[in-house]
Amino acid sequence: MEEIVVPFIAIVTLFIGLPWLVFHYITRWKTAATLTGSDEKLLDELHDAARRLDDRLCTIERIMTAENPNWRQQCLPETDRQRLLSDGEYDQ
Repeated sequence: MEEIVVPFIAIVTLFIGLPWLVFHYITRWKTAATLTGSDEKLLDELHDAARRLDDRLCTIERIMTAENPNWRQQCLPETDRQRLLSDGEYDQ
């Protein structure tokens, strides 16, 4: 009896159990790797907020430059100011 049961269990495990286990975890992996609708909505909202903040920063920089063209040099520490002047970025 044992000569029939052991090979039968081995064959069932090999051809049914193992593929089921592999496909089960592949399915779990694929569903976990995707973004949910709420995740995508949150990313869109964060992207819009970042874009609006970037626009605001650019507006503030334009206003500051119009009032004082050298404001960036005055805000920087001495070492950064020397580096920028040597690179020629803010020579005006």
